[in-house]
Amino acid sequence: MSIVESTTLNNLELGRLFFAIVLLLFSAHSFGFLFHKLKLPRVIGEIFGGALLGPTVLGNFFPQVAEWIFNAFAAEGKLISLISWLGLVLLMFVSGFEVQKSFDGNDRKIVVATLLGSTIIPFLAGWLAPSLYDFSPYLGSKSNLLALRIIVAVAVAITSIPVISKIFMDLGILKTSFAKIVLATATLHDVVLWVALAIATGLVSTKVTSLAGIMVTVLITIIFLGISLFVMPQLIKFTSGLKFNFLIRSSTSGYVLFVCFLFAAVASVLDVNIVFGALLAGMVIGVMPHERFAKAKEHIKDMSLAFFVPIYFAIIGLRLDLIYHFDILFSLQFLLFATTFAVLGTLIALRLAKKDWLSSFNIAVAMNARGGPLIVLATVALELGIINQTFFVTLVLIALATSLLAGSWFKYVISKGWPLLNSGGSEQLALTVEEQNKLSTSTVPISQDSQA
Repeated sequence: MSIVESTTLNNLELGRLFFAIVLLLFSAHSFGFLFHKLKLPRVIGEIFGGALLGPTVLGNFFPQVAEWIFNAFAAEGKLISLISWLGLVLLMFVSGFEVQKSFDGNDRKIVVATLLGSTIIPFLAGWLAPSLYDFSPYLGSKSNLLALRIIVAVAVAITSIPVISKIFMDLGILKTSFAKIVLATATLHDVVLWVALAIATGLVSTKVTSLAGIMVTVLITIIFLGISLFVMPQLIKFTSGLKFNFLIRSSTSGYVLFVCFLFAAVASVLDVNIVFGALLAGMVIGVMPHERFAKAKEHIKDMSLAFFVPIYFAIIGLRLDLIYHFDILFSLQFLLFATTFAVLGTLIALRLAKKDWLSSFNIAVAMNARGGPLIVLATVALELGIINQTFFVTLVLIALATSLLAGSWFKYVISKGWPLLNSGGSEQLALTVEEQNKLSTSTVPISQDSQA
């Protein structure tokens, strides 16, 4: 049997596949729009829309209908999963466009202190947690405790750059020194943590257990990172100007997508997580000449946010089983644990750097927002069998909760007229009476689009 014949779907299977896509797309966009109008993150609406179609609602009350739409045939399920993975890859790719590449040298001390405090202390706390608390009930099918340790550590330390950017944008503070420091730190911070995730997934993929095998996985990941950031930008600039580069001459958008999937494919061959490869590809494209690649990046971003990314988040909701896999006590404990060490680590480092309490706490709250990156982490860890469904549900809910907490706190700080960052003088926002009234009667929308 040929490959084409083995993957061909009949009319009924195709009908069910497209019906599932239509439901996911309609539900994601409809509830995303509704939640945005309610001044809540659009991504929560997209996940909520998917949850209505999953085991929590439709699967619980009408299991045969849910089975007929989403699980009737293995081939259809695999195709939906493929669309979800494409959404995840494109989400990380377009997120890479926005990664901050530099920061003001005058703020170097604060950036370094924040980076160390928000990375080392939370990561170590997460790393030690499985030694003090029994995580075995939350292990995935691979039963890899070392990979689980890394996932827990990254989950405690990770920050969401898109969420923080959108909060700052909505509050009109994106151009302040405070915002620049937070975003620059979050960029460096998350690159380190994505390397850790790539190592964890590499351990599972290669099934290494020896110290030498672990070191090889780490080395391959670091080499891939170095080549991607320091060699590939120059290589792509060179090849994009070649006369015989027919791909870019035919379609710049096609060429940009080619780079994205090339990075993902090479990462997969090297047993480095493809999500990390897509993020690096986005960072590389982000430094390409603006006049040539700007329209292509906008086209790809629009396409991704219109179709693939909303379906990805809807499928996240589709996987949430709040009936049988929601451990409320564990979720609250992990939320408290992660928040405590993320905030405490940043506070300690900034106080040692002689920053005042309010400035330190503001930065700490910003670094505690996890949003989409934690959801991505949860998805990858679940797909690879590192964690189980219960831990997956916990991580998704924590991602949403910490993002809402950050938005609410900064809304409160600004409405009170408190300084975000004291640096000699006071960086305090001068709000009109009308703006203050607006802030006091509205909730900050954390994400206008799906990049949470």
